[in-house]
Amino acid sequence: MLIGEPLPFIKNYVDKLNEAIKAHCPEKELSRIQRYWLSFCVTAIIVTNSVCWSRFQKAGIGQYGIGALSWMFRKSSIPWELLLQMSVAAILRQYGIIEGCIGIDDTDKKRSKSTRKISFVHKIKHKPSGGYVMGQSIVFLVLITPKITIPVGFAFHMPDPGLRAWSKNNKKLKEKGVPKKERPAKPDRDKNYPTMQQIAVSLLEKFRKAHPQIHIQCVFADALYGTKDFVDKTSALFKGAQVISQIRENQLVRFRNRNRTVKDYFEAFPGTEQTMQVRGGEQIKVTAGSARLHVHAHGKKRFVIALKYEGEDQYRYIIASELSWRTIDIMEAYTLRWLVEVFFQDWKANEGWGKLTKQPGEEGSSRSLILSLLVDHSLFFHPAQTAQLENKLPAYTVGSLTEKIKVEAIMNLFEQIIFSDAPVKRFKEFAKAVENNVVKLYPSTKHMISRDYGKFEALPSLKHRCEA
Repeated sequence: MLIGEPLPFIKNYVDKLNEAIKAHCPEKELSRIQRYWLSFCVTAIIVTNSVCWSRFQKAGIGQYGIGALSWMFRKSSIPWELLLQMSVAAILRQYGIIEGCIGIDDTDKKRSKSTRKISFVHKIKHKPSGGYVMGQSIVFLVLITPKITIPVGFAFHMPDPGLRAWSKNNKKLKEKGVPKKERPAKPDRDKNYPTMQQIAVSLLEKFRKAHPQIHIQCVFADALYGTKDFVDKTSALFKGAQVISQIRENQLVRFRNRNRTVKDYFEAFPGTEQTMQVRGGEQIKVTAGSARLHVHAHGKKRFVIALKYEGEDQYRYIIASELSWRTIDIMEAYTLRWLVEVFFQDWKANEGWGKLTKQPGEEGSSRSLILSLLVDHSLFFHPAQTAQLENKLPAYTVGSLTEKIKVEAIMNLFEQIIFSDAPVKRFKEFAKAVENNVVKLYPSTKHMISRDYGKFEALPSLKHRCEA
């Protein structure tokens, strides 16, 4: 696919992004060149489905060289720290959004074993194979509203190398039978390597500060974030919001002054069959029981729910911070967590960051990810998507919308040629640019022409060797 000028809806989106930046911090306003570069990059990511300067150069028919693209990415005074935040503000203003829920989850990006220059790379668990690979871990905040679902924050996670080395050594000593008192003590965590729970709380604080007008009804995350510290800090941050997560089946709860595991409690008081609505649509049957119990690890009372879907044998145990909600409302709110997974699928498949994101250094990883998320945001300014949302109709999928945009990009390019003052001259210039920047011929090693073919024949001087 080829692109000429950035598409009009993307220019409009970047203009609104710039307006939000000016309103927040006038001295950070984007210049005309910066706005054009951002518009070009967002268009190129959609068309090439990558964040790759080489592909951008080819798709743009030489508008930008690789060096120029990289220089703008590295050296230009674009306020990268504001782009995502102000883009969120522009969308919230565009659609009049005043409330919503926040979903928190993390995802991995597999990298090469020999990666040296890309930042935040470490050994991660590879779920499909059960082994380990080198990759990056990213914690995301996703805002889910009655109208749309958008990413609103992210941060890379790196494990503490000191703790990791201690854990590895401690495991070896333990296997050798060395008593605990003779093994090295666990070191304190380095503040430069926060946990995923700490990262999530920090992202929530940034969102709260940037968008104080948004009423957060609920914050939900999976079992990794079901700790006392995370639930308490999030509850304090969003007064009155429900914080939902999960706990393990062996967590202790107190009932009638006696501690027992949450699994034992719900075996004694099993749930009943109920009907619940999944993400505002399908009605399904579940078995659920609930109680407001003192959770030992949290040091306070939580709303605890045992939930089992139809066809499942084991309960999952959900906890909630706010005790005044109904059981059914907590369960239905927690089903929205799946929308974060849908965002991950769309983002990795259609918005460039799933492949060819090899920009080195911390800035390279963070800025390329911001560009990718700006693509997600820009789609809410496409005329077709805007018309659907304003008329309260289902939004179009990211995949179908990006396919439409790819066609629009090539049609827009032809339109620029046809309606120019000198279409023939413009077409010849276009054809030459395509030939110089897109279509390149490379020498083949399959054919032997211009190479030494060799001498494959019998030599008269060696015929005597054939005689018996």
